[in-house]
Parts: sequence; structure tokens; C-alpha cells
Amino acid sequence: MPSSPESPSLFSLQRGWSDWLSGQALPLWSDAGFDARRSLYHERLAWDATPVSMAQLRLMVQARQVATYCRAALDGLYDASAQAIRCLDEVEHLYRRSDGMPGWVFSLAPDGKPADRMRDLYAHAFILFAYAWAFNLTGNERYRRVARETVEEMHMIFAAKNGGFRDTVPATDSWRRQNPHMHLLEAYLALFETMGDEFYLVHAKTLVNLATTRFIDPRTDMLFEFFDDEWVPREASGSNRIEPGHLFEWAWLLREYSRLAGCTGDEAVRIAAVADRLFVVGTSAGCDPETGIACDAMTEEGVIFEHSTRIWPQTELMRLLHQRRVLNSQDDAALLTRISGAFFERYAPRHLSGGWIDRLDAALAPLVDYMPASSLYHIYGAGRELAS
Repeated sequence: MPSSPESPSLFSLQRGWSDWLSGQALPLWSDAGFDARRSLYHERLAWDATPVSMAQLRLMVQARQVATYCRAALDGLYDASAQAIRCLDEVEHLYRRSDGMPGWVFSLAPDGKPADRMRDLYAHAFILFAYAWAFNLTGNERYRRVARETVEEMHMIFAAKNGGFRDTVPATDSWRRQNPHMHLLEAYLALFETMGDEFYLVHAKTLVNLATTRFIDPRTDMLFEFFDDEWVPREASGSNRIEPGHLFEWAWLLREYSRLAGCTGDEAVRIAAVADRLFVVGTSAGCDPETGIACDAMTEEGVIFEHSTRIWPQTELMRLLHQRRVLNSQDDAALLTRISGAFFERYAPRHLSGGWIDRLDAALAPLVDYMPASSLYHIYGAGRELAS
């Protein structure tokens, strides 16, 4: 983040994030957070940084960690890339087509065999994200090939006739969700940026159109979470779940799409306007006016019904604030430094030495008794911007 003599707090923020990431968080999760015997990342650590035994290891978690450590090496903040690439190769061997069917299994049992053979769109999005960053780091053509084959299989497995994709195969319910589509857009953008293949940009545009025509309510500018099989919101008007963190993620991704696609003229203006509205409704209705901390959930009328706060919406808001500052010279420095301070005070206190508390209740008491590895993806996504 740029600093100037007029904004010493931003310089301090930049230094603080760089030191914490490179000196504490990234070393913790590549050391205590990695199972060297299996060449896989642990899903959880206890408060004392000892691994928490799990009945299953999810593909999504492995993919997130691989992508994070590839990015950290490329960013020059911390290099555990050899470990990450070793993990990715092991993940490909253990999860990809390991039951003899196309696609990637959802999770592994402790013996390394498939535990849940379900195909999950969300998990497929993240393994694509991991391959994008692994290719960026190594230039290994096999990663390019596996990514393309995974996309082709994913369309065969999940594609729905009325636009978008099914969440899981076999289906666990009749719902449709925006969230896996959002992360698939993120993966497509990463693949396009690192590989330069217009194939991914075309698919990204389809998802952007789906978001602006299906996911975002034109009356309230809110992004709905859940739909039926025909893309109709699941609940009656005024009762639908809205997550401020996803408003911020979509706002950031829409701007990233516009940048990477080279949008100009009316298209660029339209996408920027949608992103700005998501930011405005998310911060005005979904954040505490004093601290700027984002709540977990509200209705499309702005009525908060989950006053608990998870770590990831805060990092998504910080990343978005940084983007707005760079693109539009929006002076949100005060809000950014306030949320960053709250992050280290509430969610990543000093005694955890690079760890975090994933979720707090309204009274700031922890709602979990462990540290989930999956949060590192969100934290690093914001931290890499704030530390630069």
C-alpha cells in the first residue's frame, strides 16, 4: 500500500502486516500446520499449535494452502514453495480420479483413501485456483494441462441447463448457491492472468453475467446466497440471507474482472457501479458504525440476525478498501487502519504467534476452540495487498 508523510498510519499498517505474515503466520502454518509424513496440510491447529486430528482432509483446504504458499513465494514474503508444490503433486495423486471417476473427490480418510467421493463445485474451484498459482510459480506445463482438463470435466459434471452449475454431485439438496460460483470466477481470473488463455476469460464473463442478472437483487443491491433450482431466492422477500463478506468479495472480483478483461466505456462503468453499490450496502448495513467490523449475516432489508463476526469478512473488506484506494483514490484510510487494528486485537492476538480466532460472538468471546487452516487463504489475500 502506498504511504506518504501525510499518512504515517498506513506505513505502520504496511510494516505490521509484512512482519506478521513473513515472521509469524506463514512460518506457523508451513511448520506446525504441515504433516511432512503425508505431504499434506493439517486442517486445524489447537491454540498451542498442535495439530487437531480429523476424520477427513478436505480437498478445499489443501488447495487453499497450496495457492497461498505459491503466492507468498512469488510475492517475496515467505518461501515454502517446494513444500507447497510437493503437496500439490500428492493431492493430485490422492484426490484426482482416485475412485476411477472424472473429477476430484471431496475428502480423504486418514489412510489416504477417499472418504467422501462426492464431487463438490466449491472444492473444484479451489483446486483450479491452486493450479493457477502453481503454474505461475513454476511454469510447469503439466499444471496447465491438468487445469484445463479439470475445467472440462467440471462442466461435464456440474453444468446446469438454466445457467451456472449444480453445487454437488450427487446433490445433497435442491438448493443453488452463489458462493461456489464466486470462487469459480476467482479461479478463472487467476488462470487467465497466469496462463493468458482467453478460454478462461470467456467463462469468467459468463459468471459475471450470472451474478449481475441472478445473484444481485436490483431492488436492494444485495447479493443473495441461496436459490431454488430455477434461480428464485429461497426465502420470502425480506427474509433472505445476506453475508456482508460476500458483498465485499464480489465487489473486489468484479473490479478484477474489469481490469483483466480490459473493460472500457459503458461496460466498465456498469461493472464499477455494481461493485460500488455492493460496497456501500455492505458497509452501511452490515458493519458496526464505530469499529467497521462486519457481521456474519443480515436480511436484504439490512436487519442483522447474526451478530457474530468471522475473520474472513474483515479481511475481504480490507482487501476491497485497498483496491478502492488504488483504483479510485478513495480515501478510506481511516476505516482501513481501524479494521486492521481490530483484526490484530480481536482475531489474531499476539499470544497466538501467527494463529487466529476464526469466529467471535457479539461479546467478543471465541465461538471456536481451534484455529482453522482454511482462514489463511482469506487472510493472505488481504495481507499481501496491505503488506506491499
